[in-house]
This record gives sequence, structure tokens and C-alpha cells, in this order.
Amino acid sequence: MNNQQIEQRRTAAAARGVGVMCDFYAERAENATIWDVEGRVFTDFAAGIAVLNTGHRHPKVISAIQAQLERFTHTCYQVVPYESVVDLMEKINAMAPIAGPAKTAFFTTGAEAVENAIKVARAHTRRSGVIAFGGAFHGRTMMGMALTGKVAPYKIGFGPFPGEVYHLPFPQPLHGITVQDSLDALTQLFKCDIEASRVAAIIIEPVQGEGGFNVAPAELMVKLREICDAHGILLIADEVQTGFGRTGKLFAMEHHTVKPDLVTMAKSLAGGMPLSALCGRAEVMDSAAPGGLGGTYAANPLAVAASLAVIEAIREENLLQRSVDLGAQLQEFLGELRERCPAIADVRGLGSMVAAEFNDAQGKPDAAVVGRIQKEALARGLILLSCGVYGNVIRFLYPLTIPQQQFDDALAVLAESIDAAVGATVAA
Repeated sequence: MNNQQIEQRRTAAAARGVGVMCDFYAERAENATIWDVEGRVFTDFAAGIAVLNTGHRHPKVISAIQAQLERFTHTCYQVVPYESVVDLMEKINAMAPIAGPAKTAFFTTGAEAVENAIKVARAHTRRSGVIAFGGAFHGRTMMGMALTGKVAPYKIGFGPFPGEVYHLPFPQPLHGITVQDSLDALTQLFKCDIEASRVAAIIIEPVQGEGGFNVAPAELMVKLREICDAHGILLIADEVQTGFGRTGKLFAMEHHTVKPDLVTMAKSLAGGMPLSALCGRAEVMDSAAPGGLGGTYAANPLAVAASLAVIEAIREENLLQRSVDLGAQLQEFLGELRERCPAIADVRGLGSMVAAEFNDAQGKPDAAVVGRIQKEALARGLILLSCGVYGNVIRFLYPLTIPQQQFDDALAVLAESIDAAVGATVAA
């Protein structure tokens, strides 16, 4: 069947609430390339929304999954455990940016990891309040939506949400929000809405994902750590999108001098297999009673095998340095493009977690031009994702394993697409 025929079937069969960006259907994929059912070729700068830092079908991941398939596919770790889970826990405990002894629990999705982080934080502190940030994305579950600081499309029609969740503005220099603004808002929150002694946790993305790839300033992290320590509040780093090499470190919190109490992770943790984890200080993680954490498919053996292979690939192929190098090349490229394209209002990022924000001639967020850039790029065989509270940011999530020539070619396509989209705007 061709793309149009499958699309007609999808429209009739699929719930409207699950949005689909592309109008073509994948047939196969390899590293940074996707082929559709009609044989067209696309360079993938979305990577399943940051899931494929090691690329589509990495040989080590495929080999590990095949080997596990020959043994067993499911026992439910909570019923009959298996050694590979212990191996992965030990590795994550050793690698995660946690001070002192750490422990880990596995789940299936990033949202589950976040939900369980809040559960553990409340169990440990015996408090209920949680503070998050505007623009944040923490999942589509009820607690995930409550924590998420972006209404459309995630919260529309789904309330009311769990209570005692509060939001602070996230520093965004382009939009005039400073670190001091965020800290002043926290002071005001403690004065007007909830006393600090009732707050269980502050949750933050070291680099906001859906919010627009806004990088948390070092000063903010230091101050949050000080405030948490002063009031007995836990600091949770949501590294679902930033983790496993995307920012040039295994975890984005490694860019900071302070450490969180809990870290959530998923996406590129298992190279395309569904797996998430919550890692934290041992005494905090042990606050939940036996049976309080888990899930039927949590720590699926195929996903665990894939994750062990991902960790090996990142180390052996020096993908952390590759992330730094590709990100620097992209930022330099976008910086040069910005000199002749005033629609690019900002270029920012950390490692290979890079974004470009677009404004109109009046300096207002321009989601329309981003949509046109995506359309122009897709017509040229390049898959791009947008993000940001205003939908005016393009984020770049290519596999870190992408061949250099393919990366260079993709940047040329990106420039053509931006020129075509912005040119259309000027002509209009």
C-alpha cells in the first residue's frame, strides 16, 4: 500500500487525540535514515523524540535483543527476577549524578519515572507539595500533566489535575526572564501559596525539552540546591530527554557542580526499546514500601538487554565527544545563518541538544514560519521537530551516530529550507 492509502485507514481507525506529524509511513530505518513505504529516503533529525541517540537499529542493540530473545521475553521482574536487571541497576547507580550510595527502580515510560519520582519524594518527606517550572514537560499522565507547564496541546480538556503543584517561571533571556525572576517567584510562592515545610520536591529539566531547549543556568541550579537543603526539599532532575549523551555528558546534571536527590531517565536509555528508570540517593529510594513501586512490564528483559548495549556503545564509540563536536558544528552553522536571517532570534543549546528560535519582523514568536520550515525540510527529505511554549522553536535531535557526510548534507538542506520558508514570509 502507498502512504495515502495507509493514511486513509489510519484516519478511520485511530483516535484523534494521538497526533501524527508526518504524512508518510516508515518501512525500515538504519542509523540516521528512514525509508518510507514508497521508497523515499529521509534523514532523521527527530530520532523518535530523542530516543535514538545511538541511531536506528544499532548493531550492538540488535545483537543484544536477539540474544535475549533466545532466552526469555517476560517473567515480570517483580515475580521472577533476572540478573541483567541487577547489572543495569549497578551501572546506572555508578553513573548517575547522585551524591553517595544510589539505588534504581525501572519502569516503562518517562511519565512513569516522573510519577514514581513524586511518589518517592512524598513518601520520603511526608509532604505533598511539588514545584515545577513554566514550559516544562513531564508527561501525559495526570500527575505528569499537572507538572507540565504548557497547556496546549497537553492539558486541554483533561482537568482537574492533582493538587498542590506549583509553577515558577523558567529563566529565558530572550523573553526577559532572569534567574532572579525565578528565585523571586519562589520566595513569593513560599509567602503566598505554600510554606516551604510542606514542599516535597522541586522538579526541573536541566535543559527544557518541549519548553524550547532552554538551558538551566548554573546559578539557578546552585540556588535551588541551597534552598532545597535549607528546607528539607528534594531536588529532582528530569533527564528523560537530556540523558544518555544528548548534552555531551551522560547526564546533563554533570554540567553542574551540584547534584540532585533523584534523577528520571528514559528515551535513549534503551535505544528504542520501552524502558525508564528512577535513580536516587539510597535512603530516599528506600522510602517506598515493597510493592509500592513497579509495573508489569517494568524492566522488560529485551529492553534491559538493549540498555546495557547502549551504555557499551556510548563508551566504545566515544559518543559523548561526538555529541559535543556535532553540537558545536550545528551551533556555528546556525550562528552564521542567523547573520543573514533575522528571523532566527536565538540559537542555544548544550552539546547536541540544540535549538533555533524564530520571531517575526515585530519580534514576536513566529510559529507559522517554523511550520513552513518543517514542511520545506520534509519535502527535501529532512525530518525536523518543533517545540517551545509558542511553537516557534526548531529542535535538533539527530542520532549521535550519524555519518559526518550525512550530517553536513542535512545542514545544507536545513539552510535551503529556512531560506525558502523565510523568503515566502518576506514575499507575503
